Amino acid sequence: MSKNTLKQLCELYTNLTAEDMVILNNIAFTLQLQADLNNAYMFIDCKMKDSEHAIVVAEAFPRSEEAVYENSVIGKIVFESFEPGVFYSYRTAKKSHTGYAVTQEGKSVEQSVIPIKNSVHQVIGVLISEKEVFQQVPYRTDQQNVSFGQEELSKILGNNPSEMPLVSDLLMEIFLLSDNENKLIYANPVGVSFITEISQQDEIRNKNIIGLLPFLQAVYDFKEDVFIFDLTVERKNLIVKKIRMKEKDHLKGTLIIIQDVTELRTKEKELMMKSVVIQEIHHRVKNNLQTVASLLRLQMRKGFPEESKVYFEDTLNRIYSISSVYELILANSNADDEDVNIVELTKKISSTMVLNEINKKVSLIIQSNGNRILTTSRKAVSIALIINELVQNSLKHAFPEDAQGQIEVDFFSDKDFLELHIFDNGVGMEKPKLSLGLEIVQNLVINDLNGEFRYLPTEQGTHAVITFPISSEVVIYYEKENIDS
Repeated sequence: MSKNTLKQLCELYTNLTAEDMVILNNIAFTLQLQADLNNAYMFIDCKMKDSEHAIVVAEAFPRSEEAVYENSVIGKIVFESFEPGVFYSYRTAKKSHTGYAVTQEGKSVEQSVIPIKNSVHQVIGVLISEKEVFQQVPYRTDQQNVSFGQEELSKILGNNPSEMPLVSDLLMEIFLLSDNENKLIYANPVGVSFITEISQQDEIRNKNIIGLLPFLQAVYDFKEDVFIFDLTVERKNLIVKKIRMKEKDHLKGTLIIIQDVTELRTKEKELMMKSVVIQEIHHRVKNNLQTVASLLRLQMRKGFPEESKVYFEDTLNRIYSISSVYELILANSNADDEDVNIVELTKKISSTMVLNEINKKVSLIIQSNGNRILTTSRKAVSIALIINELVQNSLKHAFPEDAQGQIEVDFFSDKDFLELHIFDNGVGMEKPKLSLGLEIVQNLVINDLNGEFRYLPTEQGTHAVITFPISSEVVIYYEKENIDS
């Protein structure tokens, strides 16, 4: 395989960088040597962009008389249903070894898979080694989620084909088996009902399966021995799996597994429509908040008593804080995701308020212990208003005139509670004075967060703490080792 072929496939089907491709190409350069040395078939597979599948980008076959693969498989799509070890190594970055596996070409092989990583330890591909086995060997695997117990299954099913429905009769998938002349020789009960409905024929045994189900013509004509098709037939959405069963070079039959996903696709469309509606609601809420803010600014420009200015500014900040929640929701790449990262929310609100105080030399520090903290939009609105009030209080009262200072917002957690600390090194206060802002904070902490709000004594400045329980609405992703509060 040429260097250009690997590069072209990676550029066309993956999101890999030029540096990643160089790493893969260096490994591909050694594949033939590895194949001859180990008498094994070597491959490099890479995950496809915008897809759950993988693609073969490099291969090398041992130079021997017996051939497991008669034709090149470069550019072939790899499905997890048929080669789970490949995807296990991708997900876990661990080696996978299957003592007995069936490839997408219908070959029985011993398969080993190891992940290929780049300079930042990301898995960019997998290196696969396969050796053909001609009889079942003791099964051994180092991973989960890979089928096992083939020998035990054959003992339960028996060698008599009449015993086969013992399992397949209980499944909702349609199981159809045709012989080497494409005559239907087996159908499970669901399959019988499906064929009868589609073909309007009662006598279906030993009939040509394509005559009964004409839409399978393209499936049978497709050259790959193992493949998955998405088809739409008479308003039915079907996933069709085809497996050609061969003995050496002779076709013994073809197994067709059909899954009717019409109801699933309908529900997916309904959820998509609901998602679009929810997104539109978020847009309208954000736009309405911006309209209210614009009206307040217009009123401020028209003139008002000087003593009212502070109330207008406080109200504008509160509106902006709520609006920030919806901006973060709308920025999510997943339209169904309404969770808000409250660390990002805190940065957005606090930094904007500090920047707006152009006459004050105040620096802002926000620490989250390296963790992502997600919460629902409802709780996020409450947290946004709390952050707004407490940071605003520090900006207003902690640093008179042109005094320099610092405001710090820290997040601490243990397994049960999350604590939000807001403190400054300003002039401090003897006793918190009851105000509308503190009343808003108190009510939101108690009623919305089911938590506690208090001031802690400190030698300099003020130190406010909000404590509330971690629940199903508050999720913490510990990306770094946490420091308990």
